[in-house]
Amino acid sequence: MPLEPLLPLFHRLNREHFELSLVRDGSPLVDLRWSDGRLTRTAGFYRRGRHGDGRDLCEIVLSRPLLAPLPQQALLSTLCHEMIHAWVDRVLGLREVHGPRFRARMAAINGQQTGFEVSLRHRYPVPVAAARWIARCPRCGQSSPYRRRRQGLACRPCCQRFHGGQWHVSCLLLFEPAAA
Repeated sequence: MPLEPLLPLFHRLNREHFELSLVRDGSPLVDLRWSDGRLTRTAGFYRRGRHGDGRDLCEIVLSRPLLAPLPQQALLSTLCHEMIHAWVDRVLGLREVHGPRFRARMAAINGQQTGFEVSLRHRYPVPVAAARWIARCPRCGQSSPYRRRRQGLACRPCCQRFHGGQWHVSCLLLFEPAAA
């Protein structure tokens, strides 16, 4: 099935649920694109930062492998979820992930229509790749599988419990090769 163009859907959702606030001077406040095929664990993401050359980066990326085979409701739900992130960041000027303003907008959108449901986490089928690494917390012993080693990851529950939610080196995850 061919991928649906994202810009018309963006403009429709912006008109229906964001009072046209995600467009200035006729241009979206965010770039939209399908992933190159490597985004296989999440349906999409919103990101803001800088390109390597210093230009502003603000984009919504949707997963081609996960969303292409699913019905349009999955695409609309994911795009709208990421647009809420953009709205909280670009329009409200706040740095919150799934905080109170995000949840309030999500509830309002879900209450306005029945064509799709915006949720905090997608429930789409995700292809399972074998884990190559097991990350273990030295404090609590909890372990999680990872496909790649990651530098600087810490155990969130231990950081919450022992350090007020702040990252701390004592909670740094230790990576060990997974059993074959």
